Amino acid sequence: MKALIQRVQSASVDIEGQRKGEIGPGILLLLGVEKTDTEASADKLLQKILNYRIFADTDGKMNLNLQQREGGLLIVSQFTLVADTTKGLRPGFSKGASPAHGEALYDHFVQQAHILHPDIATGQFGANMQVNLTNDGPVTFILES
Repeated sequence: MKALIQRVQSASVDIEGQRKGEIGPGILLLLGVEKTDTEASADKLLQKILNYRIFADTDGKMNLNLQQREGGLLIVSQFTLVADTTKGLRPGFSKGASPAHGEALYDHFVQQAHILHPDIATGQFGANMQVNLTNDGPVTFILES
């Protein structure tokens, strides 16, 4: 499982012109699911994201995590994160989970996030989404389980 996280001042996701989810300050998470991923790997990655220290403390150092910052988490599925880009000029998706497996793990991830953190918003698995954000920093990391 791969996650691209961006510290944001705000972020939102629209589907067919309708606002599906939005957050204020927090993390925009683009989530990619691979064939070999499990609920255990999803849970491990979620814990890492919630506790990853990317927010400034009073000294301006990245020492605070999302929960300490009480920020929002916008979770958006993005299968292209797991693309193989090592050869040629076209991405390969052989590592990606099947749509059914990907959706099941995405749903599990979102369900667990709702249990562990009070401010969660989402996109919609498999939808054509327009994601808007104001990146803060910019601060962007790729995390893997």
